Amino acid sequence: MTTPHDDTARQPSSIELGRRAFRRRQGVRSVLISLASTLALAILAWLTIVNTPGWARVQQTFFNPEVAWDALPRVWDGFLLNIRVLLFAAVGVLIVSVLIAGIRTLRGPVFFPLRSLAAGYTDLFRGMPLIITLYLVGFGIPGLIGSGGPRISSEVLGTIALILTYSAYVSEVFRAGIEAVHPSQRLAARSLGLSHGKSMRLVILPQAVRKVTPALMNDFVAMQKDVGLISVLGAVDAVRAAQIETSHAFNFTPYVVAGLLFVLLALPLIRLTDWYTARLRAREQIGGIV
Repeated sequence: MTTPHDDTARQPSSIELGRRAFRRRQGVRSVLISLASTLALAILAWLTIVNTPGWARVQQTFFNPEVAWDALPRVWDGFLLNIRVLLFAAVGVLIVSVLIAGIRTLRGPVFFPLRSLAAGYTDLFRGMPLIITLYLVGFGIPGLIGSGGPRISSEVLGTIALILTYSAYVSEVFRAGIEAVHPSQRLAARSLGLSHGKSMRLVILPQAVRKVTPALMNDFVAMQKDVGLISVLGAVDAVRAAQIETSHAFNFTPYVVAGLLFVLLALPLIRLTDWYTARLRAREQIGGIV
């Protein structure tokens, strides 16, 4: 049973109500100032670009609506190929990178050869440009198979090159997350009778993944862009389709169309990464001095 005294105690004081009203006013004021400054900057940039001497020619060459509409179907078909490669490469990178990170965290001198091979792999593919890896894989693997072997599509070869390169980066992210988990967690898991594999799978990796999720998301955003480089192997993806349409129309607008498609693909994950990073930061600051 509640008493009038309890109801009064649950209501905020006049000072707290004043603070809340002040915060609301400050929030509205900040939003209005942000909108006004953004609008002013956009108008200034637009007027500066429009009044440049070559704007009419640039607009016709890079932002032609008719050319964009005509090129969109072919560029879109190529973009679907990019998405397929991205999905398969993401799964492959996840599997290979976790395996490499697990090998690099193995203890004991008996595993030294495996740790050395894993370290050499990460050093090699983190130092080699992706486009060179694409050339080596795209022309080297068919050369090893020979003319009598099965023909491997450029889509598959490009996916392999992406997995090799990005697994080196992502494995280091996973390794950093694994090493950031306190050693007592591993010792506690082993004291409960869990093997090294079960300790890693049930105790260490879940904590490590939470620590490095923002970095993993950033790597995935980077791979979304680099998947367009498979066009150097002859795959008719969005970039190659834009190149074909550009040669037909003698206009660079198809490249802008392809670029916008990649931006639209990356934006949701970029915003999700920012939101998740802010959420982690807010959780870490709970109870601290902000």
